[in-house]
Amino acid sequence: MKLAISFLLLLVLPLSVNAQKNPELKLDISEFNFKTTIDSMLTNIVAKKDTIIPLDIKAENWKNTVYNPYKNLDVKFPVQIKFKDSTYASPITRNKVITSRYGWRKGRAHKGIDIDLITGDSLFAMFDGIVRFARYNTGHGRTVIVKHYNGLETVYAHLSAYGVKENDSVAKGEYLGKGGASGNARGSHLHLVINYKGISINPEYLFEFNGKNNIRANEIWITRKWTRPIVHNSKRQSKIKPLLTEEAAFASLVKTQSIYVVRRGDTLSRISKRNNVSIASLCKINAITRNSIIKIGQKLVIEN
Repeated sequence: MKLAISFLLLLVLPLSVNAQKNPELKLDISEFNFKTTIDSMLTNIVAKKDTIIPLDIKAENWKNTVYNPYKNLDVKFPVQIKFKDSTYASPITRNKVITSRYGWRKGRAHKGIDIDLITGDSLFAMFDGIVRFARYNTGHGRTVIVKHYNGLETVYAHLSAYGVKENDSVAKGEYLGKGGASGNARGSHLHLVINYKGISINPEYLFEFNGKNNIRANEIWITRKWTRPIVHNSKRQSKIKPLLTEEAAFASLVKTQSIYVVRRGDTLSRISKRNNVSIASLCKINAITRNSIIKIGQKLVIEN
């Protein structure tokens, strides 16, 4: 707007000076519609501003009383998750010691990781977001769920005290509460779950749990493999190779099988560790149970 007015002044002033020198030269400015020009420019500015639509993460499936409000959704994989930062805020101030990983554990799915802590230790939000759930949940005890702007939810379970309430906005690194052993917990620890529309993702596929707090990639593709505890072992970290493109994600869906011949001294536990597969998946693909007797020379299918 200032530019338009300046231009008109530059146009008018020289003519005005000439008019004083030459009385016969008159300038009729009644033809200039200043109001119309300014109103038109203001209209354009407002129109551009209105096109910026803020992301409302509370618009869909926002329920404060339900742990998983996404049960009726049909989520298609692979999906892409984006991060604006290269690091996350550590949920604890101590060194992150993982005592149990995402995977199959004692015949059940362990859908998160357990991080050691002492009751009363402060817990912090890994990213900016809004608290969707802050209440007691069977098994998890006192639980806080933060929904983030990239579609993920981080779940902090077994708390001893809350530091936030539902619908609170929290910043990355902001205090959430105190760790503990509420619910079905054997000893104090943080049970950390990463969900996408109610589906758990192996946290170690997305994040490095060391002192650097690195996010493995700013844009990463998630396949079903990283949402199925049965194909992972809770006692050790799975081999991780982040999928950075959609093409790589679809290519990874092609399963490979190999044959393993049982040797002297082998057990299902040893075979699973040696081949980086869970005992559960080993049993499933070979139609055996954990108590099945395996013999030297027996052939087992290994699926990766």
